[in-house]
Amino acid sequence: MMERMREGASSIWVKIILGLIILSFVFAGVGSYLASGGQQVAAKVDGREISQREFEMAYQNERNRMQSQLGDYFSTLMGDPAYVEQFRRSVLDRMVNDLLIEERAKALGMRISDAQVRQTILAMPEFQRMGTFDNEQYNTLLRRAGMTPDMFAESMRTDLLRQQLLRALQSSDFALSNELTALTKLEQQQREVRTLTLNVADFTNKVEVTDEEAREFYAQNSEMYTRPDQVKAAYIELSGDNLKQTLVISDADAKAYYDEHPAKFGSAEQRLVRHILVEGRGSEAKAKAEALDAELKGGADFAALAEKESADTFSAKNGGELDWFERGVMDPAFEDAAFALDKGQISGVVESDFGFHIIKLEDVKPSKLKPFDQVRDEIIADLREQRAAEAFYDLQTQLAEKAFEMPDSLDDAAEAVNAKVHATGYFSHADAPGVLNNPAVLQALFSPEVREDGLNSDIIEIAPEHVVVVRVDDSRDEAVLPFEEVSAKVKSQLAQQKGQEQAQAKADELLAALRDGKADVVAEEGLSFSVPEMLTRTSAEPMVAQVAFSLAKPVDGKPVYGMTRDAKGDMLIIELDKVVEATVQPVSADSQLGQQYAQMLAQQDVMTTLQVLRNTSEVSFPVEEQSAAN
Repeated sequence: MMERMREGASSIWVKIILGLIILSFVFAGVGSYLASGGQQVAAKVDGREISQREFEMAYQNERNRMQSQLGDYFSTLMGDPAYVEQFRRSVLDRMVNDLLIEERAKALGMRISDAQVRQTILAMPEFQRMGTFDNEQYNTLLRRAGMTPDMFAESMRTDLLRQQLLRALQSSDFALSNELTALTKLEQQQREVRTLTLNVADFTNKVEVTDEEAREFYAQNSEMYTRPDQVKAAYIELSGDNLKQTLVISDADAKAYYDEHPAKFGSAEQRLVRHILVEGRGSEAKAKAEALDAELKGGADFAALAEKESADTFSAKNGGELDWFERGVMDPAFEDAAFALDKGQISGVVESDFGFHIIKLEDVKPSKLKPFDQVRDEIIADLREQRAAEAFYDLQTQLAEKAFEMPDSLDDAAEAVNAKVHATGYFSHADAPGVLNNPAVLQALFSPEVREDGLNSDIIEIAPEHVVVVRVDDSRDEAVLPFEEVSAKVKSQLAQQKGQEQAQAKADELLAALRDGKADVVAEEGLSFSVPEMLTRTSAEPMVAQVAFSLAKPVDGKPVYGMTRDAKGDMLIIELDKVVEATVQPVSADSQLGQQYAQMLAQQDVMTTLQVLRNTSEVSFPVEEQSAAN
């Protein structure tokens, strides 16, 4: 119970369900809700549809996130079609769960206010600089995602609604002090045991196996002596990391790059502006902007007018003032107008993708170049990355061309890219060596074109900037090895099996006698129990502890017996002599243990709620069902 409770409290499920939605996941999914008609439907939840486009965007986003976290390991996983299918389904299931939770929250009358949405957006770290909300960062990220502030606010409202229900479930669970005290007593309970070991090797060493028995065992278990399908391969490997180690970047190279790209090594010119936004692209919006421009020309205070009229609600509260920005951040039309102004000057009406703006330049920070010595190492590292990437892709192209032009050998391809041809011994899918132990590589090696026709493979990407080309030098089909070749192995395995059976039988016999009160049987067999040992639930021998804590408490001083195997496979008879109860102080419901226990209960409630919602809703997967039908 205690172990499950700790696992539950830190479960990834709880963190995923109760955490804020990943910003990029929101970006990937929200805009498409507005234009999913006529598309294939990945899932339906009580009539609400998740389009195939929405699903593919969410899947790709989650895949990118996992790739950034796990790197090459995730690339290897994604080479397995079964894993890809499981991963895709987990993303779709999560989207279905989100809809189920959202609909349930609405049915319960839950609502999210505009103030809650605003406060959540202001607190999101993705929109902050130096710990403070940055309006330009906010607008830039939304613009790159193809979203308006209203679209994003509604997406956040939906997510907060789901969280409201989930947190309500979480807060409804609690732990009682007497429960926690009882759990603590159980966790701290100790048990005194002695053990008796029956060494399987002692039984195995006494077993005699005849040729007839060995041949019969061989015939009945031929799959144990089957050599798998195997190939002997040759391959060329290209790696960007290896190229980086061989590249030399001189100070002269670095200085030349520094001189050619001054904008990269200094703070670009920044501008501080106020603006008034009129949303819309039609004549009515333009006319309103021109009217506001006329007011400003008539002497109206810019900050006051922005606070009253600007559709950019975040900056309006500060008189339309935005944070400092440089070129390449804002909408191009807005940016061109802002950088054309002199300090204190007000633009005319400027049209952008967001509507119509009037801009006032408040201040300018000129650009400042960092000294070369300060950025030298950074430049060298960047140049090494850049040139290694260029060299890698040049070599990859040459490798692909030569391997294709000369398909019967890798020698010419290796010479073209100054690489070595590596050769292997025989191996199967299960024991491929090194870089060949990759699903895509193995698929190529065992394909008819490479294995049977003797051709070089295409370029195979193992990871970014890491590729191989392979060919099969020889192969051999799956075959049952002759008895004569494996007779020693057969006899050894049969003796081991018989030894285990005999040890198990002797253990069963001893256990039955001990439970009947015949303790003398141990001495009669020339065996003995170990000295007493006090165990806890987290003892170093988990299998012994598991059995010891599953046994009933001894009554009237009579030991209780159980049996298990140790890590080596030897038989262990366990004698439980006594149980030592712990003396503990009452545990408060507000303790860390109480919080962990409540979190475990909350996790169970969330999972149960989702299961009930699925069982009582109409959930279907049209694309998947259509594929299965075809």
